[in-house]
Amino acid sequence: MKELDLTTLRSAVAGSAVAVRSITRLQPAGGPGDKVFPPTYMKEKGAETKYALERRRIEGRESLTVLLDSVASQANRMEEALLEAWRRKEIDFPLVEVDFSGETGLEDIGQITALQTPHRIADALLRDSLLDGQLFRFSDPGRAFTDSRPNHATGMYRYCPTALIFGVWDSTGPKGGLGAKFQRCMVSEIIGVDVVGGVKTASRLDPLGIEKKAGPVFQHPDPKERWTLDESVAMKEGKGKPVPVGGSGDKGSPSAINHGNIPPTIDSEAGGVTMSHALQTAVFSLAGLRRLRFVTDIKGAVLPAASRDEAELAARTALAALGLAGLAYLRQSDFDLRSRSLLVPEAPSSYELLGRDGQPATQFALTTGGAAKLLAEAASAAQKLGLGWDRGPITLKPAPKLAALVRKSRELTQAGSGSESD
Repeated sequence: MKELDLTTLRSAVAGSAVAVRSITRLQPAGGPGDKVFPPTYMKEKGAETKYALERRRIEGRESLTVLLDSVASQANRMEEALLEAWRRKEIDFPLVEVDFSGETGLEDIGQITALQTPHRIADALLRDSLLDGQLFRFSDPGRAFTDSRPNHATGMYRYCPTALIFGVWDSTGPKGGLGAKFQRCMVSEIIGVDVVGGVKTASRLDPLGIEKKAGPVFQHPDPKERWTLDESVAMKEGKGKPVPVGGSGDKGSPSAINHGNIPPTIDSEAGGVTMSHALQTAVFSLAGLRRLRFVTDIKGAVLPAASRDEAELAARTALAALGLAGLAYLRQSDFDLRSRSLLVPEAPSSYELLGRDGQPATQFALTTGGAAKLLAEAASAAQKLGLGWDRGPITLKPAPKLAALVRKSRELTQAGSGSESD
């Protein structure tokens, strides 16, 4: 199968295709019939499991399916795959990061990029960081992305092109709900087909045979000690009573401090599933890319009317190449979704260009090497027309208040009083 080249991709982005599609059949690494564990969610009223189950029409028939990896999760995995390829210097594109390596006590955090934050370049982590001593929002890159919109996308394209592929909404910025909002052009999802629910068993035998009656166990006021059996030295509540360890289910029990036996249990709400197969369906909307307009070049000069169409096509093609690189590198990182959810493809990957008016799809191959080459060529072509990318990364420093907030949170966690339930 022929590898996708720049000429074909450029033609597709110009209008010969509506989207790129890739459908991959998967099986558990343990083989057909082996159990896999989907992600769990809060159980809704009337639901039998903690899984996202729904009936869908698959290959002309109705099937019970389960969500194995959501659209948001797949986007995160693609961004992580792109970041790793960028770190290995296999591909190049703009990146904004916050560097904690110079912050006392926070050096282990290292760098966090816009590819890792929940809201991408619009995330609070970047908002509360500094570029050359000023808050990111008030820097030139910050203003550029803040003022971006689909019909004037140069600022976002210049500093965070991945946001134009995976979507972003700057809803907490200075413009509130009217902030920069770009639709997701890349959508990928993995589901299990023809699923049957299972059960999960759990138990623990304590080699010391510590009995539940050996308690009650109380919280110790010294975080290093954690617990005590002595009521006189235990942490006291407002009325002077000793505070037991644990919550409502194991309050004061040795099991709350990981001692003692746990009786065997059976979990039917999150006990895994078996399935006939899994499906990854990835769709990259080229129609969505065509909605993006670029009025100015990256220096802010208005693009000449005579060359604007060509420049816009070059920029959209560069974005298309970047999105396809995300798909290719995602495939290379394998389908290890979570513990006991490793999937393997039934066949080599394939991609299709979906034409207009019911035209037959055009198949092509795409390796990571081919995707990297395609991206370099497309980015170079766009640069020649005034829409090149800033090479980076743009490195921010956490504002002192942000660093202080992280330190305080860590201190609370280490002291055992920083859990969400508290």
